[in-house]
Order: sequence, then structure tokens, then C-alpha cells
Amino acid sequence: MSNEPGNQTPNTPDVSETELRNMKVDELRQEAKDENIAGASGMRKEELVQEVANARSRDTGRDGDEAAGSETEDLGAGPEGGKVRYGDASSKSLKYSQEITSTEDEAEREGRSLATTHHEVIRQWAEERAGVPATVEGTEHGDHLGVLRIDFGGDDSNLRKVTWEEWFDTFDARRLNFIYQEQRSDGSQSNFFRLENPEREDA
Repeated sequence: MSNEPGNQTPNTPDVSETELRNMKVDELRQEAKDENIAGASGMRKEELVQEVANARSRDTGRDGDEAAGSETEDLGAGPEGGKVRYGDASSKSLKYSQEITSTEDEAEREGRSLATTHHEVIRQWAEERAGVPATVEGTEHGDHLGVLRIDFGGDDSNLRKVTWEEWFDTFDARRLNFIYQEQRSDGSQSNFFRLENPEREDA
């Protein structure tokens, strides 16, 4: 295969995405499992490559954590001001995702793993993909919403549409993070996202 892209991960000379792409999907899934990347069994090869590359990058090229807590919140930012929530159960993929705290922020590169708690960022991302807020039927807790999803118009009859207000109330009450991609590495639009609770293994 000519014109191989080489290392697509800036400032991480030891991480070769080309090497990862040459691995079989089963091998990548095992790597993802070793890195404690949640949801690897449902990922496609390119998503596995990105998540494993991000996890392998570890401290390389990552800025130190900023101190939490600017008190100013812009409209639609949510209670954390868009900042990612960290806890004992934070995944490695969260730690090596680019934090997005405003609708003005852009991914550093195509295929980059992103993370946010910013309501308007999440809403815009979903609406650009014709996605609507939803919950999984049968997972409710009393009168509280169950498992949160975004419905992209597939044929999943288990999804029940809800309002963004209900969705974000639940998202914030559970202190979730939204981990997602804008584009795959080839530049095509990505619908990949997952929700993670940094205090518990199960979101």
C-alpha cells in the first residue's frame, strides 16, 4: 500500500497509527481492553486505532491539567462550564481526548477524540447529524430517565425521544462526560460518541 499516512498523532513519536492499522481488529480490541477502553467491542477498526493511539500517547504531548473552576459560565455551557469531569473511574480515552469547552473550539486534527460537558456543543453536534435526544425504554429509574442515547433515525424501537432539557438534566445529575468525534481520520463525518461517568464504571 503506497502513500501510507505515517504517524498521525502530533508530538507522539512513539505512537504509529500506521502500525496500529496493520493490526487485525481482534488484536486492536485486545489492545483496547488492555488500555481499559470502554466500548471497544462495538467500535470499528478506525475508531479502535484512534482510541488505542490516544491511550498509548499517555503523557506525551499532553498539557498539565488546568485547575478546575472558572466561575463564569457562558450560555448553554452547563454547570461545569463545558469542562470535562474527572474521577476515579475516568477512562484513559477520556484523559487523552481533547477537551472542548466552547462552540468555538475545533478539533486539532481529523479523527481526534474529543470530550465535553458543554450543552450547546453536544446539541449542535447531534443536530448536524439529524440526531435527537433519547432514552432506552425499560431502563428508567422511577420517574427518572434511563440510559441516555442520541437517536440518529435508525430502526431501534427501544429508543424513546425526550426533550433536550430532560436529557441534559439527567446528563448533569449523573455527572457524565460526552466523548465523541467530529470526523474520522479520512475526513468523513463521524457519529461516534459515548457517555462516561468518571465516578463509576457504568454510565
